[in-house]
Amino acid sequence: MKTAKIALIAGSILCFGVASAQSSETEPVAIIELGGATGWNVKGGAAAFGPDFAIEVTPIENWLELEAGTTPLFTHNSTEWDTDLLFKKPWTLSDKAEFMFGIGPEWVHTRANGTTTNAIATEAAGDFMFWPSGKHKFGWYLEPAWDYTFGPGRGQSIGITAGLLIAIR
Repeated sequence: MKTAKIALIAGSILCFGVASAQSSETEPVAIIELGGATGWNVKGGAAAFGPDFAIEVTPIENWLELEAGTTPLFTHNSTEWDTDLLFKKPWTLSDKAEFMFGIGPEWVHTRANGTTTNAIATEAAGDFMFWPSGKHKFGWYLEPAWDYTFGPGRGQSIGITAGLLIAIR
């Protein structure tokens, strides 16, 4: 009787492991975005440039993707850290291309001319994702965005981010 229980438990664990491995082959657990960004203040000012890092997960397939990311943007005399959480609706255009539209909150930490400010903002972004092999292991993305800061000056900016996609399975 003990041998049968052990065999049943071992078989269940083995089947669960195989099922988990099969499901992770079709859809990645998360997607990492590594790239570069640039942004421009709509009211004027210098263009800012910097690296971009984000991670994206899919809690509801074909309906909702969550992207959390941060981007430090640098100009001659200022640094701005934008950290956001976007709620995105995905659309599959083909096996190799996707489009998502997202909106969400953003925290903006700015240091300019010796003064530091923190503000809450909102961001809206379109996200084009391209997967050359169609297997969604590695790809690239292009993400134009607009944000509105509720802090001092009520700033508005537009920007674009581009880079590499890495699927985590």
